Amino acid sequence: MLEDKIIEYSGVISFVLFIIFFCCIVLFLSYILGGRSSSDIKEIPFESGAPSTGNTNLRFSVKFYLIAMFFVIFDIEAMYLYSWAVCVKETGWFGFTEVSLFIFMILLSLLYLYRIQALSWVSEKK
Repeated sequence: MLEDKIIEYSGVISFVLFIIFFCCIVLFLSYILGGRSSSDIKEIPFESGAPSTGNTNLRFSVKFYLIAMFFVIFDIEAMYLYSWAVCVKETGWFGFTEVSLFIFMILLSLLYLYRIQALSWVSEKK
């Protein structure tokens, strides 16, 4: 039984072993053939063709991170809705109810975000 499985997956096993061997060979060759010189000029950070000046530790507003988190959350929502749409006939009314509840919860979270003005970029000065 075990021998049959090994024979059945021998192509996949040999492919994985070949890839691991190939990666090791390429890494070893790059280590052997690669340059190892170092100097003060090589240690300077170089970005976008312009030498950096001043402090590179810039502070960003938390709003950027909030927008990124909203983007990830709503991408995950789209993934769930797409997978539901693929199997809508198999899930029936139970699946429809679950997806409706899911969409309702997402709408409530959007309403909450709007209420606390998490999506507003302009701060109100009083």
